[in-house]
Amino acid sequence: MTKKIDFRFSIDPHALPCNHPGMGPLQFQLSGSPGDGPRSLTSALHERLRADILATRLLPGQKLHIAGLAKQFSVSLAAVREALSRLVADGLVQASDQRGFRVSPVSLADLADVTQTRIDIEGLALRRSIERGDEAWLASVKSAWADLKAVPYHYPDDPTVHYEEWVIRHRIFHRALVNACGSPWLLGFRDVLHEQSERYRRLSIRRELGSKPRDVEAEHKAIVAAVVKRDADAAVRALSKHFGITREFVELAASRIAEVSRTT
Repeated sequence: MTKKIDFRFSIDPHALPCNHPGMGPLQFQLSGSPGDGPRSLTSALHERLRADILATRLLPGQKLHIAGLAKQFSVSLAAVREALSRLVADGLVQASDQRGFRVSPVSLADLADVTQTRIDIEGLALRRSIERGDEAWLASVKSAWADLKAVPYHYPDDPTVHYEEWVIRHRIFHRALVNACGSPWLLGFRDVLHEQSERYRRLSIRRELGSKPRDVEAEHKAIVAAVVKRDADAAVRALSKHFGITREFVELAASRIAEVSRTT
């Protein structure tokens, strides 16, 4: 039985992932020196699987077979189990005594919850940063914004795939906005929510093809303009609108977001 997720297009989780430049295939051997121990290999595997989940190269609901991953990445079964257990703690993988491991599913209800909670938490962090941030912080925001604008939003030959360098700089930009909030706890919660929303943002870009184009640069510009003026209310409104637009595109991309069907 073919596993599918309904985003107005069908995806076969058993198909090979897109080997687009900058994305890299799943089939590879973990790099490392001969002296690397089990923990370093586990960490490398954890980071690779985490990246593939966030980029939706491993699909929501997709089963993760321990033996298959061990063979694919040339690591021990124990290393795979530990890496998957870390991903469970990250909220990116689910574990079941009967069914093993699978990528955490997505849903419209979860999207709404993640989006609103991120608005609440990141909005608070942004407000505090504007109140407490010095000129060095403001310069870091401008620098991160300039770096983000310098790279394309998606691959020119495939507008449904994010340009990987943009993804990296986008993360840095949003983190720079809140770095002056003064609360490691607040930043920690914010980082978790950012990661949880990343899969949805990756899915949202698929809806932009053939629809009214999204002006992400203008959304970011509005946030930065308010920050530069130290207008906390305007900055939080712009940030909330930015997150809300991502949610809208994901909702438009699917009449329903279903968990990947289970095989018997």
